[in-house]
Amino acid sequence: MQKLNKILFLVGFIALLFSCTQEEKPIEIYVSQTAENEKGDGLSYTTVAEAVQKTSELKENSPEAHIIINILPGTYYLSESITIPPSLSNLTIKGTSASEVTLKGAAPIQLDWQKYKDHMYVADVGQVSSFDQFVVNGKPQVLARYPNYDEAAQYWQGFAEDALSKERVASWKNPVGTYFHALHGGRWGGFHFRITGIDADGNPVFEGGHQNNRASKPHKVFRMVENVFEELDSPGEWYLNTEENKLYYWPLDDMDLNTAQFEVSVLKNLIQLTGTLENPVRNVTIEGVKFENSQRTFMDEYEPLLRSDWTIYRGGAVFLEGTEDCKVTNNEFTNLGGNVILASKYNKNLEIKGNHIHDSGASAISFIGDPSAVRSPSFNYKEFVPVSEMDTVSGPKNELFPRECLVEDNLIYRIGRIEKQTAGVQISMAMDITVRHNSIYDVPRAGINIGDGTWGGHILEYNDVFNTVLETSDHGSFNSWGRDRFWHPKRAVMDSLTDANPNMWKWDAVHTTIIRNNRFRCDHGWDIDLDDGSSNYHIYNNLLLNNGLKLREGFARVAENNIMVNNSLHPHVWFKNSQDVFRHNIVQKAYQDIRLDGWGKELDYNLFPNEVSMMKSRLYDRDLNSAYGDPLFKDPAHLDFSVLENSPAFKIGFKNFPMDKFGVQKAELKALAKTPEVPNLNEKTKEGAETAPVMTWLRNKLKNVSSKEEQSAYGLNTAEGVIVLNVWEQSPAVLNKGLKAGDVIVQANGKRLKGIRDFINVVMETKTQEKLDITVVRNQSEIQLSIRTK
Repeated sequence: MQKLNKILFLVGFIALLFSCTQEEKPIEIYVSQTAENEKGDGLSYTTVAEAVQKTSELKENSPEAHIIINILPGTYYLSESITIPPSLSNLTIKGTSASEVTLKGAAPIQLDWQKYKDHMYVADVGQVSSFDQFVVNGKPQVLARYPNYDEAAQYWQGFAEDALSKERVASWKNPVGTYFHALHGGRWGGFHFRITGIDADGNPVFEGGHQNNRASKPHKVFRMVENVFEELDSPGEWYLNTEENKLYYWPLDDMDLNTAQFEVSVLKNLIQLTGTLENPVRNVTIEGVKFENSQRTFMDEYEPLLRSDWTIYRGGAVFLEGTEDCKVTNNEFTNLGGNVILASKYNKNLEIKGNHIHDSGASAISFIGDPSAVRSPSFNYKEFVPVSEMDTVSGPKNELFPRECLVEDNLIYRIGRIEKQTAGVQISMAMDITVRHNSIYDVPRAGINIGDGTWGGHILEYNDVFNTVLETSDHGSFNSWGRDRFWHPKRAVMDSLTDANPNMWKWDAVHTTIIRNNRFRCDHGWDIDLDDGSSNYHIYNNLLLNNGLKLREGFARVAENNIMVNNSLHPHVWFKNSQDVFRHNIVQKAYQDIRLDGWGKELDYNLFPNEVSMMKSRLYDRDLNSAYGDPLFKDPAHLDFSVLENSPAFKIGFKNFPMDKFGVQKAELKALAKTPEVPNLNEKTKEGAETAPVMTWLRNKLKNVSSKEEQSAYGLNTAEGVIVLNVWEQSPAVLNKGLKAGDVIVQANGKRLKGIRDFINVVMETKTQEKLDITVVRNQSEIQLSIRTK
C-alpha cells in the first residue's frame, strides 16, 4: 500500500508539473500583411489592432496568460492608438526586428497630381482634412516656410529677423494658420504660435506661446515661419489648403509623381500603456519595432514642470502611465512629431534599453511625475509658497511618480527638431532613475536634464553626451535645476530661509544623485551645469572635455576625481554654508567664481596648470594642499585622458578611471554612434574672460558684463550691461531704495547699455539733472529705478 501511494504521488506530481508547464507556455498571435505566418500555426491577423482585440478576448478566460503578438516583416499603418490597459498585462508586442517591422502614425494616400504652375503641383486630398507631416517615398517633406530649410543653419534650420515683418505678413493672402517659431528672448528654449487673425493695424494676432515656463518676448532674430502658401518656393516644400482640401507640392528633383508613395500623419501617440497606481499594467514588453511619422504636438495643451524652465505635453509615441515591470527594448524611433517615450506619473521598474532614437520633434525619453506628489509645489520662477503655509515634511506626498527605472544603451541624436526646451533624457518629479551607457548628441538644449530636486537618487553613469545646446544658451550637456521648497527668486529671502532652516534643502532632494564615469562636452555652455538650487549631488570620475563644471547656488555637492580639459570649476553665487566639496580633480584653469558668499566646505587636493591659477583660491584659505603642473595625459589625441604613472595628479589623490566605457555598448548601435571632437590641448587656456575695467561712479564700483558666465549668473538675456560690484551706502544713487550690489544696469535714460562706455555717455548727457531713470536686472527680473545723481 505504501509503495502504491508513492507511485500515485509521483504520478500526481508529474501531472501537476505538466499542467504548470502547459499553463506557462505563451500563446502566440501573429500579425502579417497577408494574414498568414510562416510557421503556419497560431492565430494570424493583418493589423496590430485586431491582434490586440484578440488578446483582450483571450485574457477574459486566461487573465494570467502570457501572450506574444509577433509582428512579421512589413509596414503597418495605425488608424488609432494602440491602448494596453491593465487587463492585458503579461503581453509582448514583438517585431522580427526594427529593420523589418514598421508601425506608422500615418496613412497612405493616393493623389492625382495636376500641374499648378512652374515647378508646383496640386492634388485634391478628399476627406483627409488636416495633417502636419507629408511623407514622400519614406522621407518627410518640408512644410512651406521662410526662410527656406538649410541644414547648415544653426537655428531652426534657417532663421530670419524679418520672418514676421509687417511687410512680409502683408504679402500673404491668408496668414491665418501660419506657425511662428522663435527662440526665447534669452535663448532659454523656444516658443511656438499660430496666427489666428490680423488686427486693424495689420499686425498678426496669435495663440500659443505656452511651451516655455519662463516668460519672455520672442527673440528678435532667431525666428522662422511655416505653413504659408506664398513661401512655397523650393523643392521638397508643401502646403495644405484646409479650406479647399488641396495639397500643393514642389517635388524634389528627379521625382516621378506617378510612382511615388505618399503618406500623411494622423496620430500623436502610437502605443499607450495606461494603468493606475492601484491597478497597473504589468509585464508588457515592446521590442523589435520601428516607430515613425507621428503628428507634431507643440500647439496642444502643455503643463508647467514646477519652477524649471519647462512645460511639457504629457504624451509620446510610446506613452506609459501606471505601469510595473514593463520594457521598451531594441526599437527604432524616427521622424516623430513630438515626444518619443514618456513615462507619466506612476511607473516602477520600467526598462528602456537598446533603442535607436533620432530625428524627432521633441524629447527622446522623459520621466514626468504628477505635481500632486510634490509638497507645496510652485510652478513658475517667481512663485513661492510662504513658509507659514508650507508643508515641511520631507519626501513625496503620494506615489504618483516614476521610480527605479532604467535607461540603458540607447543611441539618441537629432531630437528637438521643432521644440527647443527638450532633452535626450528628461527627469522631473521622479526618484531613483538610472541612465547608463547612452550616447546623446546633436541636440538643441541639454543631453540629460533633471528639472528639480524631487526626489533624487538618480544614477547617471557611462554616458557620452556632446554637441549639445546647439540652438539655445546658458545650459549644459547635463543640466539641472533645484528650485525646490527652500529656493526663492530673491536671494536675500532665500539666505534668511536657509539660515533659519539649514536642512531645508533635504525636504525635496532626499536622496543623493550620482553623476559618475561619464564623458561630457558642451561647446555652447557648460559640460555639467548644476543651476539654480541644485542640491545633494555626488559627481566623480567624469571626463569634461570643454567647458567644465558649473555649480550655482545649492547645497551639499561633492565633486571629486574629475578631469576638466581646458577648463575648471565655475562656482556661482554660493551660499555662505553651502557644504560644497571640490577635491582630487584635475583642472586647467583657475576657478571661474562669481559672487560667492562662501567658498564651500572643502576645496583642496586639486591639480592646477600653473601656480598663478592655484594661488587665486589660496587667497581664501582654500587649496592649501593642492599642486600644479602638467597632468601628463596618456593619449589625448584618441580621447584617453588617463594620466601616466609619473603624473603629479597622483600626489593630490587623483585616481585613473576607465576611458573606453562611455556611450552605447550594443554592437549595432556602437557602430553608428559618433564620438566627441578631440579638444586641442595646444590652444592656450584663458585664465578667465577679457579683463574688464572697473570704474568708480558716485563711489560705487561698476564693471562691464564681459562673459557668458556673468550673463548666466545675473540672469541676463545677453552679455551686456553694467554690473554694480559694490555700493557706498551714503551714495546718492544708493539712498532711498536705489542701487544695490549685484544689480546690472541695462538701460539708462531710455537707452540700452552695452557697457560702461554707454553708461558714461548717458551720465554726461544728463549731468545737469538730479535724477537718472534706469532699468536694472535684480534677482533675474527687470525693475525700473529713478536714482539721484547729486
